[in-house]
Amino acid sequence: MGSNPPTYYTPTAKHPPATTNSFWRRSNLITLLSVAVLCTLCYSLGLWQNGGAAITSIATTSNLAATIACIRFKNTTSVSKSLPGDSSTAAAGAGLDFASHHSADGGGGVALPDPGVKTYPPCDVKYSEYTPCEDAKRSLKFDRNRLIYRERHCPAKRELLKCRVPAPHGYKNPFKWPASRDLVWYANVPHKELTVEKAVQNWIRYEGDRFRFPGGGTMFPNGADAYINDIGKLINLKDGSIRTAIDTGCGVASWGAYLLSRNIVTMSFAPRDTHEAQVQFALERGVPALIGVLASKRLPYPSRAFDMAHCSRCLIPWGQYDGVYLMEVDRVLRPGGYWILSGPPIRWKKYWKGWQRTKEDLNAEQTGIENVATALCWKKVVEKDDIAVWQKPINHLHCKVNGKISKNPPFCPAMDPDKSWYTNMETCLTPLPEVSDNQEVAGGKLAKWPERLNAVPPRISQGTVKGVTAEVFQKDNQLWKRRMSYYKTVNNQLGQPGRYRNLLDMNAYLGGFAAALAEDPVWVMNVVPVEAKLNTLGVIYERGLIGTYQNWCEAMSTYPRTYDLIHADSVFTLYQNRCEMEDILLEMDRILRPEGSVIIRDDVDVLVKVKRVVDGMQWDSQIVDHEDGPLKREKLLFAVKLYWTAPASNSS
Repeated sequence: MGSNPPTYYTPTAKHPPATTNSFWRRSNLITLLSVAVLCTLCYSLGLWQNGGAAITSIATTSNLAATIACIRFKNTTSVSKSLPGDSSTAAAGAGLDFASHHSADGGGGVALPDPGVKTYPPCDVKYSEYTPCEDAKRSLKFDRNRLIYRERHCPAKRELLKCRVPAPHGYKNPFKWPASRDLVWYANVPHKELTVEKAVQNWIRYEGDRFRFPGGGTMFPNGADAYINDIGKLINLKDGSIRTAIDTGCGVASWGAYLLSRNIVTMSFAPRDTHEAQVQFALERGVPALIGVLASKRLPYPSRAFDMAHCSRCLIPWGQYDGVYLMEVDRVLRPGGYWILSGPPIRWKKYWKGWQRTKEDLNAEQTGIENVATALCWKKVVEKDDIAVWQKPINHLHCKVNGKISKNPPFCPAMDPDKSWYTNMETCLTPLPEVSDNQEVAGGKLAKWPERLNAVPPRISQGTVKGVTAEVFQKDNQLWKRRMSYYKTVNNQLGQPGRYRNLLDMNAYLGGFAAALAEDPVWVMNVVPVEAKLNTLGVIYERGLIGTYQNWCEAMSTYPRTYDLIHADSVFTLYQNRCEMEDILLEMDRILRPEGSVIIRDDVDVLVKVKRVVDGMQWDSQIVDHEDGPLKREKLLFAVKLYWTAPASNSS
């Protein structure tokens, strides 16, 4: 009773007078606030010192808040942080399953998307091999002369499909490289026509649930390896001077497949024609290929791209139309490059009966080819057995002197020799860059492979790519090594041999993404968009890499399910106000395999919009921070296309 009772607060109670205890309470509050401020400053300083190294994985489905530092999203997975190099934590932070699973239930059942997101239904199973710009029905509207009807003829905007192209029922992930060179699952490309049509030529065999590719071809029934060895006896394929090749009318691309073991990468192409799915077989084998044809338009490659060009009974009329097709080969062939021809009319004196043609006809065909090659200033190196080899001159000094006399063909008028997207072929000789003497290689001499990959390309060292110097090139090389290391931290499957084989870089610039993967068992199709500020595809080829031009408002000249991984750097910013985002993403979905992966780099505002589209496409996706930390507006979206297929047919 003698002690003071405790003071309790009531709404009507008066506050007691200030005491020493209230002073300490104020002091403690000030101390706590000071500590909080210091902790905040220390955390910010730590972020700055480490370059903002933490990886923050953010699954987004709603609008972006006003600032980058305060991103508020509807989360569908947990947010986590890890340090670069901690691959297990980073992979867990991404929350995505990048691994392949070779089968799933017949319908490919998946979780239902957010009801507020627009969904894209599966297309009818008849579209499972749909190639929009090489559609058989649409092609019939065009001229059959010179195979123009087999060129690219893309659908009008009103004809674009707004659905997802299905994989055939029973689809499996391809065999891992190098086993895939010889084996393809029947369910993935269910066509037996070539096993009958090309049975005696050893192209392909059907064995139960799979196809086997013995490596044969029309002109190499003993196998592509033996055929390439025969070529190697005529020209040097071992010293690294020949790195890039083009195969016209490639069949199932066995020539390109077997050159890979010799460190020669081949751009194989053939039209979508009566030889059902030949390019599709090549891609399932893990071999670079595109749908294409020599008709009226230039091939979608820059000038001086290939060290070697090849035709093995490709049925291209080289001597006709004033030699325009050989002139196009000359345009894309590097100074000093080789053209190899086997099959009709080579060695016609032996084979004319088997080819069911007259001696006179075959002799006239070979004479026509020889005349065009001479007019192009090519030198015939050798004709031995079934193979003939010509070589393009290293410059045009001597050719210009001769041209003043013959004027056949004339040199092409001043125009960009690299321009080749829907560009008409011309019956003229593409002039090589000027040189000062007969021994100088026009455009600059290339290093041998593998030094070629990281040597400064001649187009850069000679200043022909505006704004790109040797220093810019070297910095870009280092940048992509660092970026690739970060990619492999987030997607730990990217560093696993065999998980990915066919890769696409949709906006390749100088080819840094592909160069950073040069030691891995993958190949990259480097695309330079025709809308890009700089045409850098020639630089990419000078590095010993391959690629093509493309307008991403249109479909690519390839089959569905071509690529295991697609990389898109600033593609959607580039195509803003050019075409619909959903159409580009649906095309990416068409050419991506089930369980294939996607990496998209872009501004965070753009990526939020991208994510809302892919959420309706049965992709599992997340946005993660830039490799330099959360304060960068550029972010990355990592995604996996979920496994699903067309349902089983009632007849099966």
